[in-house]
Amino acid sequence: MADRSPIAVYTGSFDPVTLGHLNVIQRASRLFDRLIVGIGVNIEKQPLFTPEERIAMVRETTADSGNVEVKGFAGLAVHFVRQCGAHVMLRGVRSLSDIESEFTMTLANRKLDAGIETVFLMADEQFTHVSSSLLKQITPLASDDELSRFVPAVVIRQLRTKFPPAE
Repeated sequence: MADRSPIAVYTGSFDPVTLGHLNVIQRASRLFDRLIVGIGVNIEKQPLFTPEERIAMVRETTADSGNVEVKGFAGLAVHFVRQCGAHVMLRGVRSLSDIESEFTMTLANRKLDAGIETVFLMADEQFTHVSSSLLKQITPLASDDELSRFVPAVVIRQLRTKFPPAE
C-alpha cells in the first residue's frame, strides 16, 4: 500500500495566475494538509512575467490560505515534487485538450517516478476558458473591470505594466 500524502504539489507556469488557478488552489487546499504551488520555468513558452514576479503574485493571492506555500523551481516537475517530500502532483484542467496533453505528461511522469500520483482537478466552469494566451490578447483592449472577471486585482496591476490600456 502506498503512503498517504498529506502534501500535494501544484506545478505550472502561472504566467500569470488566473481566477481558474486560484479556484483549483482553494479547493485543493481543503483536500490536503499542505499544498505547495510550484512556479516552474517552461522552456517551450516565452514568459510574460519573470519567475520572481509570478511567485510574488501567487503568494499575494494565496496569503489568506494558511496551508499554501509558493516556491519556484527549474527542471522536471517530478523532481520538484520529490524535493518537497510529496507523493501527489496536482494538475488543473479546463478542457478536453488540456486532458489530452495532461494524459501524455502523466504517463511520462510515471516512467520518471512511479511513486508520484497525479491528481486532476477541473476548474469551475466559469473559468474553463481562461488562459494566459487569452489574457495577453484581451488585456490591451479590456478595462480593469473586464479583466477582474479573469484575474485578481494584483495581476491586473502587473498586466498594466506590460500592456497599458488602449486609449
